[in-house]
Amino acid sequence: MKDHVFYNEKVNLLETHNFTHELQDVTEPRLFREMFPYTEIPKILFNFTNVPMRCPEEIWMTDTTFRDGQQATAPFTVEQIVDLYKMLSKLGGPKGLVRQSEFFIYTDKDKEAVRKCQDLGLKFPEVTTWIRANSKDFQLVKEMGVSETGILVSCSDYHIFKKMNMTRKQAIDKYLGIVKDAISAGVKPRCHFEDITRADYYGFVVPFAAKLKNIMDESGVPIKIRCCDTMGYGVSFPGAAMPRSVQGIIYGLHHYSEFPSELLEWHGHNDFYKVVNNSTTAWLYGASSVNCSMLGLGERTGNCPLEAMAIEYSAIRGTTDGMDLSVITEIADYFKNEIGYKIPPRTPFVGRLFNVTRAGIHADGLLKDEEIYNIFDTQTILKRPPLVVVDSHSGLAGIAFWINSYFNLTGSAALEKKDPLVAQVNDIVQALYSDGRITSMSDEEIIDIMDRIDPLRLRKYLNGKI
Repeated sequence: MKDHVFYNEKVNLLETHNFTHELQDVTEPRLFREMFPYTEIPKILFNFTNVPMRCPEEIWMTDTTFRDGQQATAPFTVEQIVDLYKMLSKLGGPKGLVRQSEFFIYTDKDKEAVRKCQDLGLKFPEVTTWIRANSKDFQLVKEMGVSETGILVSCSDYHIFKKMNMTRKQAIDKYLGIVKDAISAGVKPRCHFEDITRADYYGFVVPFAAKLKNIMDESGVPIKIRCCDTMGYGVSFPGAAMPRSVQGIIYGLHHYSEFPSELLEWHGHNDFYKVVNNSTTAWLYGASSVNCSMLGLGERTGNCPLEAMAIEYSAIRGTTDGMDLSVITEIADYFKNEIGYKIPPRTPFVGRLFNVTRAGIHADGLLKDEEIYNIFDTQTILKRPPLVVVDSHSGLAGIAFWINSYFNLTGSAALEKKDPLVAQVNDIVQALYSDGRITSMSDEEIIDIMDRIDPLRLRKYLNGKI
């Protein structure tokens, strides 16, 4: 039992730690069947234990598009990786709010991509790797000039007993040996605590982390912990029971195992639609870093979308801190046009329809003041003006807004819904739907209708657009 008293400058009070958590080397796996019955929907249990919110002084994002993300899509070319890497740097800005990017280094293509990104000489994001845990791979990391690498250290009994056929003690001994080998090879280890939201937190996770802290203190080499919500089971509700409580996981690693915030990272998956909230919660309760991928790419339902956390950062900090959020649109356009990736149209911030309205009454509001129905100034922040889709419900307001948006008509040049051109376009559109049309109107169709009504005016608008 350790008895540790210190002055907590965060709350300006004396704090004491009178606890120790030893490894519980059980003979049978603890599978938390009360939470994970498997033949039923997983249960969210509560013990009504709350921990203090303690957001770190610095928070940032890391990227795993070229590692975890690339496992869920067609492999990127070297040129595509380099292009996207440059966009990551631009998005993160001079403070490096996209701090690191994670790469594979096994194939010749992997190695070429890493070298070309390194040759750019960009300070951020730092190039890191993910490897299998053996001495040969550590040497490969060194040869590539990479100082930090991710190492898989599975935490739950589902993995330790069922996949690895080990006891908890055997697993910890193996992991500690791997970490020591990495340090001996001159590589900073980042330990990926796989399946942490199904792990015995006090019987395995905290004791393991405490042993890593001892190695770190003895060696002077920083060791990071990536908390991997591998199956998306994490929840951020106050009072949620362990091991599913995101804030409980982060608080405990900081409070019990004494890991500083800058060495704690959250890596979530979106199996239960909670990945963004869980990542933000990890920030709020003491993790400096959240691991993301562009467009949320990743296995099954994907990782935390990088663009979402860039917006979240701005929301909770009240500043972009130098990030260029318009790069979010560049990234989306690149995936669509250069890679051929189809982004679901209603995906927030990047989908084709994310700031597009169909309802005529909404379009009328947008026509009067776009702030009424647009989430923020998407034109200024993301270079994505709000749009409307013309269909049977658009009405005069919808058509006027479409014409103004498409041709960038502002101020006195903007059309009002009482303009004769708007009325005539609306008459033709409504006639089409009266005849049985059910699909929305394309941009080309609206332009063709305008050309039939007033070709001279259309040429004027097109010339202004060009």
